[in-house]
Amino acid sequence: MSDDSFFREVSSELRQDKAKDLWKRFGPIMIGGAAAIVIATAAYVAWDHWSTNRANVSGDIYLQALSQAREGQTEEAKASLAQLEADGYGAYPVLARMRAATLLAQSGDYAGAIAGFDSVAADTSVPLSIREMARLRAALVLVDHGSYADVAQRVETLTSDTNTLRHSAREALALSAWGEGRFADAATLFTQITEDEATPLNLRRRAELMSELIRGSGSAS
Repeated sequence: MSDDSFFREVSSELRQDKAKDLWKRFGPIMIGGAAAIVIATAAYVAWDHWSTNRANVSGDIYLQALSQAREGQTEEAKASLAQLEADGYGAYPVLARMRAATLLAQSGDYAGAIAGFDSVAADTSVPLSIREMARLRAALVLVDHGSYADVAQRVETLTSDTNTLRHSAREALALSAWGEGRFADAATLFTQITEDEATPLNLRRRAELMSELIRGSGSAS
């Protein structure tokens, strides 16, 4: 045997011994890590499947409630929404609360509707954007069934130049002010709406009409 062959065999045996030693030391860890990855992947897939199924079921119930409401099956719609509020998944329970309050308003229970919207607005577990929408919805009901102070209490903070709901909040305040004979306040709010470049076109037109009405009646002075 040549020296080169001898050294190659020795080197090979040393590598094998080192590999065996490394496997003894780290093999169980590697196996455990691989098993953990497999288990975690399986758990995620199972959770995703379960989550998707729950969301689909909740979505079906919500669509059913909307269909029942459209068809005039108010009590059935309320029952579907109550089920969704109790057992729904994801955002559907809070959507059910909002829709239930809307149904109350449509059926003439304005106090119940306002209480429903106020309940969502006060729930800190609900995303801020939905809470602000609930405040606006309550204010819109109060335009015809409450005072200017009631409306202002809910939406005055939504009228800031950076709030995305400012246009509708200003309109609610303006209409409420106009209804109470506070024509100067109403005119100021309608002007804010018309001068805001981001105001939606249909809302701008309503504000322009109301501004013309107030000016034409001489009530803003």
